[in-house]
Amino acid sequence: MMYQRKSEDRGYAEFGGWLKSMHTFSFADYYDPKFMGYRDLRVINQDWIAKSSGFPAHPHRDMEIITYVLKGAVEHRDSLGNVGQIKAGEIQTMHAGTGMRHSEYNPSETEDLQLFQIWIMPDVVGATPGYTQQSFTREQKLNQFKLIVSKDGREGSQKINQDADLYASVFTEGYEQEFALRSKRGAWLQLAEGELDVNGQILKSGDALVVEEENLKIKALKETEFLLFDLR
Repeated sequence: MMYQRKSEDRGYAEFGGWLKSMHTFSFADYYDPKFMGYRDLRVINQDWIAKSSGFPAHPHRDMEIITYVLKGAVEHRDSLGNVGQIKAGEIQTMHAGTGMRHSEYNPSETEDLQLFQIWIMPDVVGATPGYTQQSFTREQKLNQFKLIVSKDGREGSQKINQDADLYASVFTEGYEQEFALRSKRGAWLQLAEGELDVNGQILKSGDALVVEEENLKIKALKETEFLLFDLR
């Protein structure tokens, strides 16, 4: 089984000139009963945050929240006392658990911020809240599937409370590689920027593809950065 989620078909929201957001799944005021999530993947928002702007402190609970920065940097503050900046190429992982508050802000006075905000449903309710951040270089992701998030933290990845693997990749033009999907698992492939041929389907910036019951044959038609979720 395979189907595409075109970039232009995503939900769109704009707030006060400081935030533009594309919603892959139903979120806030955007509702599409056909796109409420995929397996344990609940949210993929691609956000553009203007300079010196951001989200004020707000609460979360019982959700695994991953921020993958594409351009610029995001400043994070939370109720656990964590303060830090996450730059392009870095990720932060937040286990909301029993509840925590955090804010996200673009500290730059000159550069807009672009990121993926990702929510994954946890496999445990009422977990202890936690926060980590980690850098993954372009070289680590270049022409390979670099594991950045997993249940068990293998290969130096960030741990989350769910049997979900998240890979980050940058494929150069013409490079191709196959991803072997395990039995009864589903893959969600999300492009950030570029163009791919995946099992004969052409994907462009912002597009996504779901693949089940077959391996993914991925070829870059131009340099492409993408995320690949391997979900139970």
